Amino acid sequence: MEDLLLDNPVIASVKDDAGLDAALRSECPVVFLLYGSVLTVPSLVQRLKDAGKTVLVNVDLVEGFVAKEIVVQFVRETTGADGILSSKAALVKAARAHGLLGVHRFFLVDSFSYHNLGRQIAISKPDYVEILPGCVPRVITWLRADIDVPIIAGGLVCDKDDVVAALGAGAAAIASSNTDVWAM
Repeated sequence: MEDLLLDNPVIASVKDDAGLDAALRSECPVVFLLYGSVLTVPSLVQRLKDAGKTVLVNVDLVEGFVAKEIVVQFVRETTGADGILSSKAALVKAARAHGLLGVHRFFLVDSFSYHNLGRQIAISKPDYVEILPGCVPRVITWLRADIDVPIIAGGLVCDKDDVVAALGAGAAAIASSNTDVWAM
């Protein structure tokens, strides 16, 4: 995924069928699948994989999934996804153990959540960290100094200025559900 993000650091975050159709038409090589159910995720992933996309499933948002390692095994064995996203350290750790990419999502809402991030990363050992909201370049700069894991800025990345600011602050990529951002 790292090579794909060097050439195109915009990740299509897909939260509904309209977004899926737009992602299929987009040039974004990496897609974060943020919706679906235990019944639909395999076919949604397959559509994206057939279009040549690298796909990571947000296991926290899929209807019918629970925060247990069996969900990671299900994703690996039935979907063909390349990895998972989760705010749960144990699930990201399980993804890595099962040969999947693991993106650990953090909602940075205050200094407590910021200072807890290092402890959580030590448990999950993710391939990437996604911070939300991703439109805070100052925090991205602090994180780059504190952690060695590549950062994805996600959530509330709305326009070119946000993309440029996040990348300039040291983010490896940005993730957005805004289709206008995908075309940048």
